[in-house]
Amino acid sequence: MMNINDFKKFFQEKAEENNISISEEECNKFYLYMQNLLEWNEKINLTAIKDEKEIIIKHFLDSIIIKDEIVEKKVLDIGSGAGFPGIPLKIMCDNSDILLMDAVNKKVNFMNDSIEKLEINNIKAVHCRAEDLAYEKIHRENYDIVISRAVANMNTLVEYMLPFVKIGGLAICFKGPNGAQEAELAEKAISKLGGKIEKIVTYNIDENMRSLIYIKKEKNTEQIYPRKQGKPLKSPLK
Repeated sequence: MMNINDFKKFFQEKAEENNISISEEECNKFYLYMQNLLEWNEKINLTAIKDEKEIIIKHFLDSIIIKDEIVEKKVLDIGSGAGFPGIPLKIMCDNSDILLMDAVNKKVNFMNDSIEKLEINNIKAVHCRAEDLAYEKIHRENYDIVISRAVANMNTLVEYMLPFVKIGGLAICFKGPNGAQEAELAEKAISKLGGKIEKIVTYNIDENMRSLIYIKKEKNTEQIYPRKQGKPLKSPLK
């Protein structure tokens, strides 16, 4: 494993290339997070990426690219897996309130273990499915920003996300190079759920082309959405 000095040097250099500033304290937390990720990954499948430099580029940097969007916001991360993008964003944005959600309990246990070790507040992980949590009053249309990374095709993903977004809030989808095409195909579904595509941002992280799809919540989502478990995935809205 990289020593902490090599880790900091590489991380800070790559962050600067993307106009992001990483403090000494933030670097220390990211290093601890990476150690915990690799240790747990030997027991359960959290990430296929095991090279430290790749973790920095493809997990950490890619997650924090939207850090300015979530300052002092109430955020929900759907399908967090090993904590991306929610935990890296929390490291960078101490004043944000973040809920991480995943349907796999082992991953939730890892996230909560990492949160405890990192000593970060106003963040927790819950074991739940979006199709269930969206019908709890305290969660429905109660978040400023809902984020999701590498979870599902856009037509399915927006049905998971938009019921949680308050009117005037944003759903931000992390996508690969074909994000714009996915978004275009999902426009009718987005409208049906009360949203509208606000903008699509493309960027490169160390020559990896990525897309961010910003969806503004304009009106309430009908109570029939999201449909029951499995339906959004098997029969996406069109």
